[in-house]
Amino acid sequence: MENKIPKRIATSLLNSLKGGVVPRTGLGYIAVGREKEINALLKDVDIIADGGATFRFIVGKYGSGKSFLLQTIRNHVMDKGFVVMDADLSPERRLMGTQGQGLATYHELITNLSTKTKPDGGALPLILERWISSIQSEVRISQSFSADSPEFSREVEKRIYETVSQVEGMVHGFDFAKMIQQYWIGYQTGNDELKNNVLRWLRGEIPTKTECKQLLGVNIIISDDNWYDYVKILALFLVKAGYKGMLLLIDELVNLYKISSSITRQSNYEKILTMYNDTLQGKAQYLGIIMGGTPQCVEDTRRGIFSYEALKSRLEDSRFADEEARDFFAPIIRLKPLTPSEMTILVEKLTNIHADLYEYPRKIKEEELIEFIKIEFSRVGAAKQITPREIIRDFIELLNTLYQYPEKSLLSIIESDSFQFSESQDTDDVIIDEFASFEL
Repeated sequence: MENKIPKRIATSLLNSLKGGVVPRTGLGYIAVGREKEINALLKDVDIIADGGATFRFIVGKYGSGKSFLLQTIRNHVMDKGFVVMDADLSPERRLMGTQGQGLATYHELITNLSTKTKPDGGALPLILERWISSIQSEVRISQSFSADSPEFSREVEKRIYETVSQVEGMVHGFDFAKMIQQYWIGYQTGNDELKNNVLRWLRGEIPTKTECKQLLGVNIIISDDNWYDYVKILALFLVKAGYKGMLLLIDELVNLYKISSSITRQSNYEKILTMYNDTLQGKAQYLGIIMGGTPQCVEDTRRGIFSYEALKSRLEDSRFADEEARDFFAPIIRLKPLTPSEMTILVEKLTNIHADLYEYPRKIKEEELIEFIKIEFSRVGAAKQITPREIIRDFIELLNTLYQYPEKSLLSIIESDSFQFSESQDTDDVIIDEFASFEL
């Protein structure tokens, strides 16, 4: 490969893929296809950086590459100076709930708050500390005050208040601004307990208004009902603190589809509608929202998102859309399966990464890779059912086997009973056509 991947990243990459999990790092080394989808999302990034807001659904079946696409965009925007929050929904984490499930989602999002220098989450304290330090540096450069003079502290405090005052006009913005001011007081006086209490408040960890009043002097807390308001405030504040914007990623929407109570499902879909409307009507700034789900959990008119008529009317495809001319600027991006050619390029990349990691000369030939993909796609029903996740897991297992048993060849394994070529004439014709003029 032209750019040799570091062993730490290569190990994490292969282990994650073998386990059926999307890696958090190294995705650029194996990115294949999805150019139109990625380009559409990058246009959204430009809108966010310009002060706008966007909302997208990434829809595809399990293993089709939804999470991969989300992580790819996540890594890209962090490199561009954005902050990212991400969370997977679950029975305990929803957008709304009667037992704190909405707040649990917010807590997961804020826990996973990430930046380029803190890509694995937990970036909130670092962001606040660096923001205050940058203001102090600006004052030192622009003013002649000494760092230990009262004038210096007053000027820093003035600029901090000027920044936080810009969010006060938003819903709950005054309380947020007051908390940031409290953090500055703790920073200035060396009061770590006060700083920690502010961080607890920002993470939604203070359970009651009474306790909040005792600790911080305000009687409002982040809750199931208002957490999304604070996400919008945080996005604007982060830009004032020097970042380009914020991207909010929420995956596993299927967990809303699985909610047994229709009333609870509808309240969650209503929250999605609120978020969607906010982005389109200019009620949010510097904020991008991307949600990932399966076709069923979105399009099912009985239990899915399309069961909520106000969302269905906004999200369903226009009558001009078809499989050959998809609108990538529509609210829903539907992932089509990777083609056999694209999958062959992907396994080629994995072959090189595996060989570099374990330091052996690559012996798998290009025609063997093509034969492997032919067999995978020739399984009965593979044209519609097989996913990149399945193929990748199979192939990494093959690579591991070949490394440990060098006397074997790829063809000897894939031609065995476990990889027997299925008789599916229609699919086989598709594969032959796909590879007729294809070269790696």
